[in-house]
Amino acid sequence: MNDVFENEMKLEFMSKSSNEAFARLTVAAFAAQLDPTIEELADIKTAVSEAVTNCIIHGYENKQGIVKIVGHLKKDEIILEISDNGKGIENIAVAREPLYTTKPNLERSGMGFTIMESFMDAIEIESIVGLGTKITMRKKIKSNSKEEEDFQMITTND
Repeated sequence: MNDVFENEMKLEFMSKSSNEAFARLTVAAFAAQLDPTIEELADIKTAVSEAVTNCIIHGYENKQGIVKIVGHLKKDEIILEISDNGKGIENIAVAREPLYTTKPNLERSGMGFTIMESFMDAIEIESIVGLGTKITMRKKIKSNSKEEEDFQMITTND
């Protein structure tokens, strides 16, 4: 990556479902520096929740492991890398299909990647069977630039 970041965070926690809310709230607090709207913040939290849940349920299955989140802030964008060292994904294209699930007995909807894609601007999935998976998600925060434009228009028109 040749991006220039204004801020960065790293978070690691055990692959317990009770830590999913912790991850979601931590990322939301970090993203708040970009002054997102409530809707943009909700989108980020939902995508993080899906990615972390995938790490816990699918990556590690019923084993303990570590989920990692690396967050980067740019001028008007948040970039999140959520990864595990779990079992990996055999076929990413199939896993991205809506309603596809490897855990129908857990009443999983198979919409995790679809939800991440719909709430974020871009999503990239890298996975190696036996080594783990990394999901990189990007979202532009539009509220920042609009408020600045509105302010500039007001001050220019005075």
